[in-house]
Formats: sequence, structure tokens, C-alpha cells
Amino acid sequence: MPELWTPGMQVAPVDELVERLIRRIRAFGDNVLVEVELHDGQRYTLESLAAEPGYGFVTLRPHPEPGDAPSEVIVPLASIVRITLSPPEAKRPGFGFSLPAE
Repeated sequence: MPELWTPGMQVAPVDELVERLIRRIRAFGDNVLVEVELHDGQRYTLESLAAEPGYGFVTLRPHPEPGDAPSEVIVPLASIVRITLSPPEAKRPGFGFSLPAE
């Protein structure tokens, strides 16, 4: 059944997609609010994003809620339905995306 998607399948390398996404975030400005919406409706305001572990999966690091420890969420790339970039003032002051060193 060739039209059946499995988590390990991907169209392009995940690390290339993440690199391109980080370039878009960097082009948006120095202080960016990055929100990811998953297919199930769950939304995360990201502190960072990584191409690990690969094989069709990415690691999302949401901003922790006050008092909570940092966490990571590993999701299939195909579960992401929307990525929104906006100025942080529009949502929550003090939140932003941590860009990796160039």
C-alpha cells in the first residue's frame, strides 16, 4: 500500500527542513515567538527545535510553564500542521525562540 504513511518515511532530510525553518525564523527578526500546532490540536510555544532523532521525527522544546521543569516533545514531522512566527509582544512578553549559533 504505497499511499500509507509511516513515521519513518520522509520526503526530504529532516535536518535540511529544520535548517531552512531556522533561516526563516532568523529572517523574521531577532526576537521571534514560534508556535507549532499539531494535527491533534495541541499547540506549543517553542524555545527551540531540533532535527533529532531524525527518521521523520523532530524534537520540540516548549517554553516551560512557570514552576515547571523544561521538557521536550518528540513528534512525527507529519503531525505538524502549522508553524506560526510572530513578534513576542503579540502573545507573551519574555518569550522567544533560541536560535542556534551560526
